[in-house]
Amino acid sequence: MSAPPFHHAFPVTDLAATRRFYGELLGCREGRSAPRWVDFDFFGHQISAHKVDGALPKAALNPVDGDDVPVPHFGAILEWNAWHALAERLRASGVRFGIEPHIRFKGQVGEQATMFLLDPSGNALEFKSFQDPTRVFAR
Repeated sequence: MSAPPFHHAFPVTDLAATRRFYGELLGCREGRSAPRWVDFDFFGHQISAHKVDGALPKAALNPVDGDDVPVPHFGAILEWNAWHALAERLRASGVRFGIEPHIRFKGQVGEQATMFLLDPSGNALEFKSFQDPTRVFAR
């Protein structure tokens, strides 16, 4: 049985740039929209970008396995080969990573591939993968 999709609404400052980033760069199909918001199919989940006026607050940083991880952030856990394909596609497009694609927690229970990037409004996204998907919640 697969988990139900989640919904995440988040602020953006530019809907056109948001559409390019999520739609064209990440390949997320656009759903419903209105003048101040747009939905995307984010790897099987619904995210809603809502236009706000003014700058967004800067994320805090939390040290995790040698990286300064931006908080808050959201993202997706991808299949191993899909994660590597996305990392290569993002590199080829010239994306500037907040945290470069790499393997975190090497040799530990939580070993995972991870990468962070910012959308045009400064929202932090993490994409991660586990070679063994049953290890996502392993302790």
